[in-house]
Amino acid sequence: MSKETDMNVAYLVLKTANSLFGKGTAALSAAELAKAERLATRQLDLEARVLASPEARDVAVPEATVEAAMAEIRSRYPDDETFQNDLAGNGLSAGQYAEALARELRVDAILEKVASRSARVSDVDVDLYYQFHPDEFLRPEIRQARHILITVNETLPENGREAARKRIDEIAARLARDPKRFEEQALKHSECPTAMHGGLLGEVVRGKLYPELEAALFDLAEMALSPVLESELGFHILRCDAIRPAGPVPLPQVRDQVKAMLEQRRRRICQNAWIKSLG
Repeated sequence: MSKETDMNVAYLVLKTANSLFGKGTAALSAAELAKAERLATRQLDLEARVLASPEARDVAVPEATVEAAMAEIRSRYPDDETFQNDLAGNGLSAGQYAEALARELRVDAILEKVASRSARVSDVDVDLYYQFHPDEFLRPEIRQARHILITVNETLPENGREAARKRIDEIAARLARDPKRFEEQALKHSECPTAMHGGLLGEVVRGKLYPELEAALFDLAEMALSPVLESELGFHILRCDAIRPAGPVPLPQVRDQVKAMLEQRRRRICQNAWIKSLG
């Protein structure tokens, strides 16, 4: 191997070690290192074919782009000395790393150029994808909820179990007489940070609350109050402010997302077909 090839392999091994194993080259086991080297060699061969293609002739990466990428990578380290030592431990100087990085950025730019040839995604394409993939656009049932919490803490007289239960029962009695006082009671008495917002938990889907609270919330009618409930935090009263039933997400809400996904897919297909044509 030439020195340039050694440098590029070392760069790709380091990148593979970080992305695949979450550690530097020096920390890899023999088996991990062998795998990283195989992948790096394969990647280097692919990059060589990309760089030798006609599409590569008029593609250049500005020096400012390379410098910005180097600065971003350096920012992941606590100081420049740690960065330099890490590179040295992987057989690279900062200059060599920058050179290999510039090469990689040029490869990426060539692939972006190729991807720009992909077919445009039309509104009809989006409509058809949405129509034929309905399962991808189902939203779960959502409940807008509020709660009042009185915590149980036996080290505090007012929050011992019996005292806490007495306090929550008094709140429940006041709400039974006048349910419209829920937000006021939450602000005055709830021991959750949501008290400042009238006990607002926001939009809740299944799997986000303690099981005993979730079961009660998703059984409530709109604007109904729960009985006193208990979780590991203490005692609660819930109110279900609104119910949004499970069902399909309307196309206008996901149109941009679907278009971006289809564009990315077409770009990837275009790139893969081009790479295969390189031989």
